[in-house]
Amino acid sequence: AGSLTILLRDFYQGGTARPASTLSGGESFLVSLALALGLSSISQQSLSVDTLFIDEGFGTLSEGYLQTVMDTLEKLGGKKVGIISHVSGLRERIKAQIQVRRIDNSRSEIVTLLDE
Repeated sequence: AGSLTILLRDFYQGGTARPASTLSGGESFLVSLALALGLSSISQQSLSVDTLFIDEGFGTLSEGYLQTVMDTLEKLGGKKVGIISHVSGLRERIKAQIQVRRIDNSRSEIVTLLDE
């Protein structure tokens, strides 16, 4: 009472309904990404979402799901996607990068990489 409960249908578990609070970190990331992509595809004349920023979450994914997510993001025609992540496996997949590298405890440098 007095709160919103979202139930998810888990087809890997025979279609069982379960609360969103039971999702693992990777599952939460996938659901959040799916919602963001779904909302960004809703276009109106006064509202157009052509840029997405995804901050972290990739470290919670298994290797297989990471590849699936990256394949999906690469197929988003007409959208720019900014990814903020510490996952080193993404470096090979992302052609244009802005990296922040630590110099010491109080300084960093910005390096721009463009792989054609």
